[in-house]
Amino acid sequence: MSQAEAKPRTTEQEPGRPKPEELVPSRYAVRIGEIEVLIISDGVLPLPTTMLGHNADAADRAVWLDDMFLPRDAFDWALNVVLVRSGGQTILIDAGLGLDPDLNLPRAGQLIKRLEGAGIDLASVTDVVLTHLHMDHIGGLLVDGVKDRLRADLRIHVAAAEAKFWEAPDFSHVSMPPGFPDALRATAKRFLSEYGSHLKLFDERSEVAPGVIVQRTGGHTPGHSVVRLASGGDRLTFAGDAVFAVGFEHPDWYNGFEHDPEEAARVRIDLLRELAANGEQLVATHLPFPSVGRVAVDGEVFRWVPVFWDY
Repeated sequence: MSQAEAKPRTTEQEPGRPKPEELVPSRYAVRIGEIEVLIISDGVLPLPTTMLGHNADAADRAVWLDDMFLPRDAFDWALNVVLVRSGGQTILIDAGLGLDPDLNLPRAGQLIKRLEGAGIDLASVTDVVLTHLHMDHIGGLLVDGVKDRLRADLRIHVAAAEAKFWEAPDFSHVSMPPGFPDALRATAKRFLSEYGSHLKLFDERSEVAPGVIVQRTGGHTPGHSVVRLASGGDRLTFAGDAVFAVGFEHPDWYNGFEHDPEEAARVRIDLLRELAANGEQLVATHLPFPSVGRVAVDGEVFRWVPVFWDY
């Protein structure tokens, strides 16, 4: 090897070489038997820490935040979306925030760009499964030009109870920052208007593709659902907003976006018990990217065990 060849690489950008758009591609692939799964980051949402548990004592929240080396006033919530391929179908589970709805959330809404970066053609998506109709789960479908790039026969799977709820949504039990309720109402109303003809409503559960089951849980919203993947003995649950980072140690804390906090806590505890018992993998919208992990019992509560990245 010549001296020139042995020269160490530097971090400086070489003249004439395009600067990479992102230092680390925000996608992570796993396989569940024959099912291909791609977790994609839509970005992050900076939100007040009171959203973690508005029924909790402020001092207890501060202890948890300190233990996690997080700031006490606000921190970044991850926003994850999943793409699944099974049985010839390409299924998008949730769709991210889309355009910033005047709420100062400029670091989210990255899904469409990142799908393109992963080589995913929007026209290849046969199905969309929506865990619920909060704007950070449907907004990507409302970005200008996206609907025109989707298939005319696109199927959008959502619980019937969810569509019904957003006809006259109840915000009496939430604890959201100002502006969020109005933005959520407006985004859901627009989505139902633009995509109503594509909806495939279900009551409690529906098989979307081989090994891909969507199952209503309620709680977070009346029609909130999780997606269960199973193939070849492998299993993974995409929990949507049923589980948040603080929900392992404090599953009884009420998240500010929960429309029925008591039921949401019950759903969370039941789901975490099930996942701890069967050892299947967990992915959730607001767990730190790529959010793939498992659940362990830790005394009277739970512990999240992130997987070791495979790369």
